[in-house]
Amino acid sequence: MTFAVDKITISRRHALTALAGGSLAATWAAWADDTQAPVKIGQTIDLTGPLADLGQALQRGAQVCFAAVNAQGGVNGRKIVLETRDDGYDAKRAAANASAFLADKDTFALFNCLGTPIVEAMLPQVVESGIPLFAPTTGAMLARPKSVRNILNVRASYAEEAEQMVQHLSNIGIKRIAVAYQNNSFGNEVLESVRVAMAKRQLQPVETASIESNASNAPAAAGKLAQAAPESVIAVLAGKPALDFIKSFRAQRRGVPLYAFSVIGAATTLRTIGDDAVGVAVTQVVPSPASPSVAVVRDFHQAWKAASPNIEPSHLALEGYINARVFVEALKRTGRNLTRERFIESAWALKHADLGGFDVAFSEPGKGASRFVELTMLGRGGRFIS
Repeated sequence: MTFAVDKITISRRHALTALAGGSLAATWAAWADDTQAPVKIGQTIDLTGPLADLGQALQRGAQVCFAAVNAQGGVNGRKIVLETRDDGYDAKRAAANASAFLADKDTFALFNCLGTPIVEAMLPQVVESGIPLFAPTTGAMLARPKSVRNILNVRASYAEEAEQMVQHLSNIGIKRIAVAYQNNSFGNEVLESVRVAMAKRQLQPVETASIESNASNAPAAAGKLAQAAPESVIAVLAGKPALDFIKSFRAQRRGVPLYAFSVIGAATTLRTIGDDAVGVAVTQVVPSPASPSVAVVRDFHQAWKAASPNIEPSHLALEGYINARVFVEALKRTGRNLTRERFIESAWALKHADLGGFDVAFSEPGKGASRFVELTMLGRGGRFIS
């Protein structure tokens, strides 16, 4: 189910004040166990904004997993209900959505919320309430506070993606690297990760350019970087900004290799780049959905076929599925006496869990349960060929 909450608002200043003084805590409902009730989890995600293709893929991927589990009777006799609210990639709407979920006594956890600025806006409420925030879709370190146990990250960090990307460029002898980055907390943090990875190799960007989340200045940013004559460009961009930048840059410097992060976009949108997508290298944090030799990928396709979603399978849809599988595994180990605290401890006790060719191991707050990162490449039609 998807709907927006427009009447509940919370400013970041108000949330931070509440974090210090607890003034909001009284408005948050405590979760009460009913052994017959379903486990309801809340998700705020972009379904209509600039990252809508990412949000839809992640949501569908998780939903097909939960549908498959529920068809087998659920977990410990309970069905799982995923309630999704659209935030349009707007931090204020996301904070309002989170506030509404927290005020609902039936909400057990928050799940797979998309975007660095989105998670940043929710964070004060999440920390203060103690509700589990499971598998936020961001590799940012701000979503990995080292002292907070109710935030449970699955995917590898953007710093790990940046390290693999820069290491590859260094190994093939490319030194003149320019960086395009989104003008928000995601872009700024990952730009710094790229700088750190480059500095380890005595390199620095030959030029940088920021791009607004609505992509309004993508052509100007592409022109700025093209003038610097880089040997390669790293695009710290997601959704529409990534697509518009690639098109604009290719029109000016067609032969320059482009590198992007795992949140670049989902299958349908990548196809809109056309031939400009050919040769774009992308780091991924899950295996290829076109790898039938990997057991979790086969499971994903079986669940996807049974649910018949109206979008194509993709890396992001597989990531949503995997996040849901990890959630289910932690829920199984919690047992019938379900509390948020027991669930959090069960999740942290997951060590070397093999989902079928994809290993997860929660170790300590501040680290993701997976460190899987691989470099792939886009071919014609926006399809990954490696």
